Parts: sequence; structure tokens; C-alpha cells
Amino acid sequence: MKKCFFFDRDGIVNESPGPEKYVERWEDFHLMPGFVKVLRRVTALGYASVVVTNQRCVALGRLTPGDLERMHDQLRALLRDRHGLALTDILYCPHDRGVCDCRKPKPGLLLEAARRHAFDLPASWMVGDSATDVEAGQAAGCRTIWVGEKRLAGSATVSVDSLEALDSLIAAGRGVV
Repeated sequence: MKKCFFFDRDGIVNESPGPEKYVERWEDFHLMPGFVKVLRRVTALGYASVVVTNQRCVALGRLTPGDLERMHDQLRALLRDRHGLALTDILYCPHDRGVCDCRKPKPGLLLEAARRHAFDLPASWMVGDSATDVEAGQAAGCRTIWVGEKRLAGSATVSVDSLEALDSLIAAGRGVV
């Protein structure tokens, strides 16, 4: 079985548009430089990488599933062409709150990725910037990394204030991987 780094999207992979706002166009999708560093590092260490993201904007009719998938295809192309990196998968929940088993904090997206790709969840990590990310990772049996204000980190396995700090922590081999 393979080990994986699961990444939340908005706020980890790309700049967050803010609460209750959505990235609805590729022109508004701004990759986080720290994400590229972390992805490069964990890839070199033999981890698969999967983006798991709640995309309520689909349920609200602000973005079609096809538009969202095209945006994710553009993300894959950007990572491949500009950075020489690849994601193993991108899974998203298109539902509104409370109507499914895949919307984080439920673990459905991580469990589906593990089923598809034979991931060893206890050897894997969920990286996110919200409590729902940490809860989903824990519910799936992963170790968890909170990126953001440490006072809000709760019960994450590891907490850091930025992706750059996470990259340094992984490079130093302190508590991660």
C-alpha cells in the first residue's frame, strides 16, 4: 500500500477567496508558492498526492461540474508544465451541507481516494487550513497537519503557521514523514 499526502484546495493549493466565496474562474485561481515546495518535497519522499476539496459552489449553481473539472485540469497542466509535478488525483464534493458522506468533515473523499489508489491511510497525512480538514483526516485514520494560526489548531497531529514552515519541518525530518 502507498502513503499519501492529502491536500485541501482553497487556502492550501491556491489562495482562498474567503469564507462563503468561491474560485469560479481559472483567472482567479492563484497557486500558493508554498504548496509547490511542499508538493515537490513529499513527491521526492515517495508520497502520492491528492487534492480533496469541498466545492459547494457546484450545488449552488455557481460553477458546473464540467467547469470545475476543467479548472482542475488547468491546475494539473500548470503543475506539470511549469513545475514538473503531478497530482495522483483530485476529488471534490459538489454537494450542499448535510446531504452526503463526502463533504468534509466527513472522510468520504479520503476513503474514496484510498479505495481507488490503495493508500495506507495510517501512513498518510491530511493537510488543511480548517477544522473540517483535520476532522476528515482523523476520521479517515490519517495523521493531520493544520496550516494556520496555532491557537486554532485543535487536535491536529502537527500544526504550522505556513506552508513554508511545513516544508522546512518536512526537510528537517521533525515529526512529519
